[in-house]
Order: sequence, then C-alpha cells, then structure tokens
Amino acid sequence: MHKFLVISPHPDDLDFGCAGTIAKLTKEGNTVEELIVSDGSKGNHVVGFDGKKLAAIRKKEEEAAAKVLGAKKVHFLNEVDGEVENTKSLRKKIVKAVRRIKPDIILSFDPSSLQFESVYRSHRDHRMAAEAAFDALYPALGNSSFFPELVQQGFAPHKAKEIWFFATPRPNKFVDISKTMDLKIKALQCHKSQIADMKAMESRIKERARKEAKKKQKMKYVEVFRVIELD
Repeated sequence: MHKFLVISPHPDDLDFGCAGTIAKLTKEGNTVEELIVSDGSKGNHVVGFDGKKLAAIRKKEEEAAAKVLGAKKVHFLNEVDGEVENTKSLRKKIVKAVRRIKPDIILSFDPSSLQFESVYRSHRDHRMAAEAAFDALYPALGNSSFFPELVQQGFAPHKAKEIWFFATPRPNKFVDISKTMDLKIKALQCHKSQIADMKAMESRIKERARKEAKKKQKMKYVEVFRVIELD
C-alpha cells in the first residue's frame, strides 16, 4: 500500500480532476491526503459576497468531499484565490507540507497545460500552483540545500516516487473509475457554492469520463494522468 498526496489549486479542482481515482485508491487500502493551495475566496460572481465567508464555506465543502472519498486529511495553504504565484514562499510552503506528509506518489495539476485551449486548464491559479508544485517537488523536496531552515525545524528531505498530473492534455495513464464514479459525483455535490446545476454537472462529468474511456477497452469511465518518475 502507498501514501498519496493530491495537490490542488482550489478546493474543488481535485474532485473534478481525480476524485474517482482517490476513491479507488482508498478502497484499495492506500492512504490519501489533500493539499489545497488557495483559499477559494473569489470563487463567486455575486457582487459584494464576503470572501472570508466563502473561503470558510469552501473549506468545509472540501472536507466533506474528502470524507466521501475516504481521504485521510485535508491541508490548506490559504494562498489568496486569484493571486497565486510561483514564488519562493509558496514553494517553501509546499516543500514543508510534503516533507511532513511524506507521500510515495503525488497527484497535481499538469503544469504543461499552456496551449490555452481551455479556460479551465489555463486558469492562472491552476498554472501557477502546478508550476510551484513541480518546482517544489524537484529538486527542492529531496535536497537539504533548499530551505535548510526546514531541516533545522525537523522537516528532513523526502523523495517521492512519481507525480501523476491530472487535467492533462497528454495522458499516459488511464485509471478505471467505473466502480467509483458514484463517489466522484457525491464528492462534487459537496461543492454547492460552486455548482449551480448538479444534474448538468453529473452529465458533463460522466460524458467526459466516457470519452476518455473510449481510448481503452472494457472500461466505462476513466480518469487520465501524465505520469513522470521522480527517482
């Protein structure tokens, strides 16, 4: 069994991108934890809606979604929504969190989604959080010369085995989520502040998973990843 860590730009991104896989991993006995980069405080288009209130709502929504999927714990870095940048400060936060959690495999938004063919994939927070995660994971995560003050604080270098990039245009790993699609939908239904039409969301998510499954035989629903080794 392995320990997995999912790094997500916003509270709901990982549920759209890989909730079926998370549920499958936990059902198989693996441990999964989540690391949310931004506070989600701008995820509402209603003029005058309080950002701090929304951030608190979205935190509870993600914790509820994680419970549905069987994830062990959700960690929040609380970067300001819409203002995420690939800075040394953010990379240090990520390195510290990952060294503390010590996962074998890390799931993250794909930093190579730079063709701007999709407003979702190319959202600036997504790009910046994905780049910061990648830059934190190699070489800083396993190198004591990066952020030596963390070593002094007890956060020793750690080496994960792989990164699985979700929301990727170039997949090389296909995960059959046919038996956990219902849990993916239930997890997404926790994000009531973000999803106005639950039936339309379910239809869209299932159609996308069916489309990906057409690339593989004997699978009804699939989530895709681009896997690279860190060893």
